[in-house]
Amino acid sequence: MSEEFSFVAGARIQQRVVGALLLREILTRFGRHNIGFLWLFVEPMMFTLGVLSVWTLFHAHGTPFPLTAFCVSGYATILLWRNTIGRCGNAVEPNRALMHHRNVRVIDLFLARIILEVAGASMSFILLFSFFVFIGEVPVPDNISKIILAWFLLAWFSVSMALIVGPIAVLSEPFERFWHVFAYLFLPASGAFFTVSMLPQGLQSFVAWVPTVNCTELLREGMFGPTIDAHYNLYYMTMLNLLLMIPGLFLTRHIQLTVEGE
Repeated sequence: MSEEFSFVAGARIQQRVVGALLLREILTRFGRHNIGFLWLFVEPMMFTLGVLSVWTLFHAHGTPFPLTAFCVSGYATILLWRNTIGRCGNAVEPNRALMHHRNVRVIDLFLARIILEVAGASMSFILLFSFFVFIGEVPVPDNISKIILAWFLLAWFSVSMALIVGPIAVLSEPFERFWHVFAYLFLPASGAFFTVSMLPQGLQSFVAWVPTVNCTELLREGMFGPTIDAHYNLYYMTMLNLLLMIPGLFLTRHIQLTVEGE
């Protein structure tokens, strides 16, 4: 059997494994009752609408941009990175029994949850955004390509961080709890509730190093066009995502070897 044929056959097997794990995750989390897997994107939509309602009620909005567009674009990014990273923190322990199957690997457990969370956040963002554009609450985007690029970069960052946080949580049980606390404390600095141009000059150069801020700024530039003085660095985000993927893959491989040795 040639190496090329062996690689293709292995890839097909792993594709089926991830697909089965994905289906299992959906049934475990959402079941077959009520609207079932539709909760995958309905739940994030409910969170976003809830935050929008609170902002509207308390007039918690200090930007020159439309409230609905600003809130949807900001909170959608939070759901993407927070859920994708957080769900991988406990991906291995509840599924250790599955590791006895030869074709099931640690990376498959992570990928199933990553795909599920990215798909759910993406679908909820698309549906909410399209609905509000349709009813006139959100202006037609200035540049769809920038929105897609920003979402891709943020999803890539989320995947890279998930492959770091997931394995570390296996090595250190308290780390998962620490990460959830950190994720909540990080929310004010994530770029969802402000634009860089709103901040004092001294803070602007500091928050420019925050990955989620770069992605959110690019996404909002795609939405609002030249009306926003966006601050982002595509080269920085690309290189950072690449650099984060390396330790993530090594850590995942280390956990795989650890599980196999047990």
